[in-house]
Amino acid sequence: MSSAPASAADLLPFRDSALPLRKRVDDLLDRLTPDERLAMLHQHAPAVPRLGLAAFRTGSEALHGLAWQGVATAFPQAVGLGASWDEDLVRRVGEATSVELRASHGHRKPSTGSSAHSLQAWAPVLNLLRDPRWGRNEEGYSEDPAHTARIGEAFCRGLAGDHPAYLRTAPVLKHFLAYNNEDDRCTTSSGLRPRVLHEYDLAAFRPVVASGAATGAMAAYNLVNGRPCHVSGLIEEELRRWARPTGHELFVVSDAEAPSNLVDPEHYFDDHAVSHAAALKAGIDSFTDHGEDSATPVGRLREALERGLIDQQDVDRAVRRQLELRFRLGEFDPELDPYAGIGPELIDCPEHRDLAREAAIGSTVLLKNTGLLPLDPDRTRRIAVIGPLADTLCEDWYSGDMPYRVTVADGLAAALGPHGGQVVRVAGTDRIALRSRTTGEPLRGTQFDVAEWGQDVLTLCAADTGLFLSVKEDATLAADREQLKTWFINETFRLAPAGDGAVLLQSVHTGRYAAVDPADGRVTVTAETPQDAERWHRELVRDGLAEAVAAAGEADAAVVVLGNHPMVNGRETEDRTDIALPRMQDALLRAVAAARPETALLVMSSYPYALDWADEHLPAVLWTSHGGQETGNAVAAVLLGAAEPGGRLPQTWYRGDDPLPARLDYDIIKAGWTYQYHRAAALYPFGHGLSYTEFSCRDLVLSHSVIDRDGAVDVTVSLANTGARPGTEVAQLYVRAVDARYEAPLLRLADFRKVRLEPYQQRELTFRLSAGQLAHWDVATGAFAVDPGGYEVVVARSCGHPLRTAPLTVTGPPPDPRVVVERRTRAVDFDDHADLTIVDATRVEGDAVTPTDPSRPGTLLFRGVDLSGAVRVTAETALEVPGATSARLELRAGEGLVAEIAVPVTGDRYAWTTATAEFAAPLDGVHDLSLVLHGAFRLAGFRLGSADGS
Repeated sequence: MSSAPASAADLLPFRDSALPLRKRVDDLLDRLTPDERLAMLHQHAPAVPRLGLAAFRTGSEALHGLAWQGVATAFPQAVGLGASWDEDLVRRVGEATSVELRASHGHRKPSTGSSAHSLQAWAPVLNLLRDPRWGRNEEGYSEDPAHTARIGEAFCRGLAGDHPAYLRTAPVLKHFLAYNNEDDRCTTSSGLRPRVLHEYDLAAFRPVVASGAATGAMAAYNLVNGRPCHVSGLIEEELRRWARPTGHELFVVSDAEAPSNLVDPEHYFDDHAVSHAAALKAGIDSFTDHGEDSATPVGRLREALERGLIDQQDVDRAVRRQLELRFRLGEFDPELDPYAGIGPELIDCPEHRDLAREAAIGSTVLLKNTGLLPLDPDRTRRIAVIGPLADTLCEDWYSGDMPYRVTVADGLAAALGPHGGQVVRVAGTDRIALRSRTTGEPLRGTQFDVAEWGQDVLTLCAADTGLFLSVKEDATLAADREQLKTWFINETFRLAPAGDGAVLLQSVHTGRYAAVDPADGRVTVTAETPQDAERWHRELVRDGLAEAVAAAGEADAAVVVLGNHPMVNGRETEDRTDIALPRMQDALLRAVAAARPETALLVMSSYPYALDWADEHLPAVLWTSHGGQETGNAVAAVLLGAAEPGGRLPQTWYRGDDPLPARLDYDIIKAGWTYQYHRAAALYPFGHGLSYTEFSCRDLVLSHSVIDRDGAVDVTVSLANTGARPGTEVAQLYVRAVDARYEAPLLRLADFRKVRLEPYQQRELTFRLSAGQLAHWDVATGAFAVDPGGYEVVVARSCGHPLRTAPLTVTGPPPDPRVVVERRTRAVDFDDHADLTIVDATRVEGDAVTPTDPSRPGTLLFRGVDLSGAVRVTAETALEVPGATSARLELRAGEGLVAEIAVPVTGDRYAWTTATAEFAAPLDGVHDLSLVLHGAFRLAGFRLGSADGS
């Protein structure tokens, strides 16, 4: 897209490329009418012919290759790119993706709308993989913020290009903030205490924005501390503050339909004019709402303007950010745009195919190997490739259309062929017929291959065509779907026992059952209850387990390929309920392993599984994400030793008997999420991944053993390949505080480097570690602080496999006791808590706390507080209505009750008042201070007063 100069506009100042960018933006903005500016606030901004402006739209999906725009190179899922731990590789994937987006922008007509495909790339996703059950786990890079930021910045730089003035594409960071659950995602709130907010969730975004690599951000669907992300003050307070030194402002977009969600289903505002005004003032620049229908969202904003809820400056501020981005994308300087000549021949070009294979190899993780791998192609003449994913590749919601597909079976067959080897392909799935008890006829007159994807959710593929059975709009059934890739998945079913040897066919999407009209035999999925459903006789035509066992028994080795379908049981809008392998897949694995001890498990999945049995009984286990079009070639190269398994896990793989914290518990510190705080031993820890060679690490040396709080140290270590074949290793640098006064992480990643070493080669690696990388968020001061004391610097193969450790001392005066007398203390700035939920203090700003269950007290703990001279406490409270339990606040110093406040009713959760209680005697000394909340009131803050204070 370019805005061609109109005859009357070609000499206007905004067309003058010699002028500074800001002056060009100002000139163009001044020439737009108020209505034209208002219209630009929608995702589909209309053309302005009188000025020669083309129509403009925000957003092309580009997470791991170009998506939703036809055929494009398909790279590994984002979690797979994260597993590469390879910034250069990820940058090159980002570059290839942006080249194909440029080609599509210039040479492909969009299926909807009048504007060209957007050069604003809605990628990468920087949400942290806190909970492996998250339905969109494949979209993130890592559970660690430092790792996520490094990989995310690399992808952004690839997308943006390296020209000083013009962008190849404009990367947008998703989804701000703390978005890690799908179930009820538009109404759930992520509770972030200040330490988790600053040390964890913001820490993934901060370095990427501050580097200048990103041009924008997308707000998340969820709420944070009770306030929707689309009206969060953090957009301005944090995101835009980090960007300011780069010289460019961030262009912030809404997620799809999220502005409307503010009224329904969130009910945060009563009407849309108020909600849209609040979002605009909070920093949302473009409203992705109502699809191409801009009239409704723009009408709401116009109403807000007329009602005085926003003013012209609010509108202009957002439009200015859009215009700046369009200038940087070369829209107004097509003759100077260095990327304007990118042509369609670069989509799926040979170089991108090679890169796709390199990325798939680099993200494959060897989890266990007792010597089975690599397989020798000259000695392993027959390999049985078994499983529902053995001979198929899946696209996820953010995949492009694969130009071709090399399955694992394809890749191994091609690699073994020159050696005279053979691949036997067995899905290991049952082939069945479902015969109606009413008519005696088989469903659709055919047989079906049945695959299970967890929670007994099945897909049924017609044996004669390979097409998926699907529920159509008229509730009939047809086997006509080549793949599962629609927003609503109508191709998943359950076969529910009917109690009389029959089964019921139930649609997972609608919940309804198949019924048969006895008059004409027509089958529709319309029965609301099991009693009204048709009874089907399940006839076993082919025993998939027996077929797999026979194939494995006749082979020299078996490769079992299990995992998930990215559109089933864990996807956008749907979280997983557990991390277990699907029941039928687990049974298949055990049967094959019993028949052929030389069995390797390849998990191809968007997320971790509990693989306890496999780890105990199999000689080899590997993982790859859904790796794109070159998956089979990459996996074959790794299995046969032509390539090194280059990946390392970007998130913890927990054991099956490890009770995971609650899905909505975002307090990683107290809940014990991620390698930083989870105390039980993981099955496969963060950073884990084996090699086909051996590495040694020695001579860990710090340039200084003692630094001050503003200092830095060089960490040097010698890494050697002690084996007879080349290999790659990821040297991981962790830090931890010793005897910290706060609950410090068990380990925290500070740096990493991926290194390739030839046989017996040794290399000295040096990392620069600043004292700031040891910092924690000090709730007493509201800032990052580096405490004096002892630390450990750890070089490791993973967080669970330390290699060398060195002590480091930070000097400086010890922290003073916490000051609370004659100072307001926010309730959320606690050191610990129990049975409390963080909520919003107002719709605009501020946090408060309230008991999670009003019938049970909630407790705040403030450690090491100087109470000297305190004679009273004043609390800021809000109580909407009287509750069954009298609302009161207890203040305790150590174990002793100091004061109690009866909390008054204010009539609204946002109506605040203060209540004061005098102490029986002045307090003295340093103590732990506890506040105990009884009843359904909110506490925003408190203040201890002295006799001399006012």
